[in-house]
Amino acid sequence: ARDLPGAFVGDAILLNGEDVSAEVRSEATGGNASKVAAFPLVREALLQRQRDFRQGPGLVADGRDMGAVVFPDASLKIFLTASAEVRAQRRCKQLIEKGLMAKGQGDIFTQILQDIVERDQRDASRPVAPLKCYPDARMVDTTDLSIDQAVNQIIQFYSC
Repeated sequence: ARDLPGAFVGDAILLNGEDVSAEVRSEATGGNASKVAAFPLVREALLQRQRDFRQGPGLVADGRDMGAVVFPDASLKIFLTASAEVRAQRRCKQLIEKGLMAKGQGDIFTQILQDIVERDQRDASRPVAPLKCYPDARMVDTTDLSIDQAVNQIIQFYSC
């Protein structure tokens, strides 16, 4: 993990020079990352690599333990949350927009919802950096918010 030849170029994630952004952001990778994150040696190997991505004037980092573990000294920590049902609906919408799922495939929605619930439970119960909103983070519950509303709320936190 320490020696993975990865890089960020714009919004792209490169591995050995190949754009692997879609694979990294896939549902399967997210689930597998949650399982691997339970191993302290893997977490330790990746920690400095993650920290090395931070450069002035700052960094927006997305992940379940970015504020608590990777960047504990961050000036603004946002804990984004939403109900599991809404997150599953949003994920299905993304898959439909990418042409990876047809409308009306309720069985896939049910599987995605189950995967989200299981991942949340697994991450919340892990002994190292459990998933939770830490006291120094600002919680933004996006269950009933549009993207613009969520962004505006975060900007307000940043402006304070």
